[in-house]
Order: sequence, then C-alpha cells, then structure tokens
Amino acid sequence: MKRILIVGSGDVARRALPWLTRRFRVLALVRQPEAAAELRALGAVPLVADLDDRRSLHRLAGIADAVLHFAPPPQSGAGDPRMARLLAALASRRSLPQGLVYISTTGVYGDCAGARVDETRPCKAQTARGRRRVDAEQRLRRFGRRNRVRVALLRAPGIYAADRLPLERLRRGDPVLAADDDVHTNHIHADDLARIACLALFRALPGRAYNASDDSAMRMGDYFDAVADRFDLLRPPRVARAQIAEKLSPLTLSFMSESRRLDNRRLKRELRLRLRYPTVSDGLRAVTAG
Repeated sequence: MKRILIVGSGDVARRALPWLTRRFRVLALVRQPEAAAELRALGAVPLVADLDDRRSLHRLAGIADAVLHFAPPPQSGAGDPRMARLLAALASRRSLPQGLVYISTTGVYGDCAGARVDETRPCKAQTARGRRRVDAEQRLRRFGRRNRVRVALLRAPGIYAADRLPLERLRRGDPVLAADDDVHTNHIHADDLARIACLALFRALPGRAYNASDDSAMRMGDYFDAVADRFDLLRPPRVARAQIAEKLSPLTLSFMSESRRLDNRRLKRELRLRLRYPTVSDGLRAVTAG
C-alpha cells in the first residue's frame, strides 16, 4: 500500500495526516481551492473535486491503493448520492482500491431505549440523517462484495476535542433533560477516532462494522455537567422532556430522542486498539492541562 486517498479533509482527517504522511503518499480531496495550501503544508497532495459534481470525480479513478472516507452525506434527501457518485468514479477503471474505511454514525441504530448495543444489532435509523448513513453503508457493502474491496464501517458517536466542546451552549444556559428523562450517550475523542481510521486500513475485517466509541458510560446531562465543571461554568438547567421542545432546535432535540450504550469490544479485539482517552474524563483532563 503506497497511496492513500482522503475524501473529506476536515478535522478528523487532519488529525490522521501526521501519521499517514510519514508512511504513504497521501492525496486529499478538497472542495474549495483555498483549502489546498493548508493540506499541502500538512504533507498531503490536494485534489480539487466535489462529491456533488460527478464530472469532477473522474480523476479519482485508479489513483489510490486505499480510501479513507470522512465526508458526510448531503443535509437532505433519503439517501447518499455523494457516496454513489464516488463509488461509480472509483469503479470506472480496472484498478480499484484494496480497502475503503468509512466513518459512519451510531445513529444508524436508532433509539435503543438505553440497551447495550453491539455491531450485530440491526440498523433502524429513525432520523433522516441516520437513514442517509444507512444508505451509504449499504452502498459500500455492495461495492466491497462486488469488487472484492475490503470495506470497514466505523460507527462514531459524539466526537469531542478541545475545539469540539459544547461551551457556547453552556454559556447560553441551554437546558438538558431532567435525570428521569435523560438518554444514554456515547463519545470518542477526535484523536482516537483518527487513530482508529488508520488502524482500520490494515486490521479491519472485510465488510465489518465497528462501534468507534470510548469506554464511557454516561447520560447526556452528565456529559454537559462534566464539561461545565472542568471549565468552571454553570451546570445546565435540567428540564422535563415535555417542556424542553420549546427551548431547543429540532436538530438538538433529535439527539435527545435516542438512547443507547455502545459495546466497543470488537474495536479493541480486532483492531487491537488502545485508547489514548479511554473516558470523557481522561479527554477533558488532557484538554484543560493543555
């Protein structure tokens, strides 16, 4: 494996670049030409293309031994046409990538009423956002089987890091659910997710899904309390579910309608992962120490 193509050159991809560029020639797809200079400074070769423009993707065919796919689906619609366009471009030449790693979401499971969830649980996404991810996963599995490409699906929960914390929500005083109504939530530090993606290139089994989650077992309100305490902010007010709808956006409310506890044993056993930040507490301590 010599050449890696990154699709979706955002925060997690940039965290993976230092490890990748020391070992491979890394090609990074960018939508805006002005982002090319930053990626070049990080050691990647930028390629300007747009997942919403089929013609711009032709140049991606046959150029990489493996693909790391970090890009999200569109913000509307029932499926993921971006994934369809990318896979069509990759398959337009006989030289296909050996592997493809996709960062999906644990929203594909839907609401599990707080149950412990491993990767054998059927996908029952209940939001349009989750259904688009299910569509992307299904397209990838079919692509992998049809073309003998080793596909790995990394189902990530809430991603956090120093610059990905709900500090503004806490400063605004946005409420969270009262303890009796609260949901179980799951988390992964962005640095650990980048490492998981890199490990999956080599260690993931074909067509395999992995819960890319840390070891934390928290409710959503407890997570916000932990962030508030670490940054000396007021804890958010707790509000009953019946009253909270008028105070928050529909997107925020959708995250409060699903409850599950992720089982990450497959991640540790098959990818042989040792988390840098095993819990949210570990991650928050590192953030404030830094």
